[in-house]
Amino acid sequence: MRILVVEDEPGISNFLKQGLEEESYAVDVADNGKDGLELALSGAYDLLLLDWMLPGMSGIELTRVFRKEQPSTPIIFLTAKDTVDETVFGLQAGANDYIKKPFHFEELLERIRVQLRKNPAAEKILELGDIQINPAAHQVLKSGQEISLTQKEFALLEYLVSNKNRVCRRTRIIEHVWDIHFEYNTGVIDVYINSLRKKLNLNKEEDYIQTIRGVGYMAKEP
Repeated sequence: MRILVVEDEPGISNFLKQGLEEESYAVDVADNGKDGLELALSGAYDLLLLDWMLPGMSGIELTRVFRKEQPSTPIIFLTAKDTVDETVFGLQAGANDYIKKPFHFEELLERIRVQLRKNPAAEKILELGDIQINPAAHQVLKSGQEISLTQKEFALLEYLVSNKNRVCRRTRIIEHVWDIHFEYNTGVIDVYINSLRKKLNLNKEEDYIQTIRGVGYMAKEP
C-alpha cells in the first residue's frame, strides 16, 4: 500500500514517513499543496494524508481538484481545526476522515486501516485489452488463462494499468514499484518489461505496453 503525505512541517512529515514505513507502507512526501497535487495526480496512491493549511495550495483546494480525477481514493486531513463547521467543511470538500493535531500515531494507523478496508478501489478489477488484474487476489488473467508473475512483475503491471493511457516516467516507476528514492540505474525496468511482454505473449498488434523513448512506458488500449 502506498500513502502520500502532504505536510509542510518537517518534524511531522518525517515522523509520519518513518512510522508508516515501519508498518510496511510505502510513503511519498510533499511539503506544499502544488507539489502534493502533482504527485497525487501522477501516481497510484491508496490513501492521502493532507495537512489543512499548506503553502501554495490549501489541503481543501487540493482535495477539490483531486476529487475530480480520483473520486474513490481515501483522504484523511491532519488539522488543528476542530470546530463542527470546519470539520463539516473539510468533509464536504471530499475528505473521508480527519484527525486533530496533536494526535496519537496508533489512532492515525487505525483510521488509515479503516479507510483502506472500505476503499472500493482496493476491490477493483483492472483491465487492459484481454488482460485482467485482481489486486486483492494477486491474480492476472489473459484471455481467461491465469498468468504466473513474480511480485515485482505484478507490481509493475498493476502500476502501469492503474495509470492506463498516461505516460509513466522511469523515475516514477522505480519509486513506486521498487520504492527507490535516489539516483538508480533504471535499466532494471526494461528487463521486467521484456519479461512481462513474454509472459503475457504480447505480439506487435496487441502490445498494450508501449515504450515512450527517453521517458518511460505507457499502458494503452490498442
